[in-house]
Amino acid sequence: MSYQEYVIGAYAVFALFLAWDFVVPRLRLSRARRNIVLRAKRDAARHSGPPA
Repeated sequence: MSYQEYVIGAYAVFALFLAWDFVVPRLRLSRARRNIVLRAKRDAARHSGPPA
């Protein structure tokens, strides 16, 4: 492996992990927000009482 291939590979791995660190927290945040909304809807339906 030449030095150029090593450097290109190192930058590619770095870019991959940088993208991973950018995407994963946003996915977790959107999942958490969705869970909060669904739980709020369940709680509202549970505490609204029987239909009249």
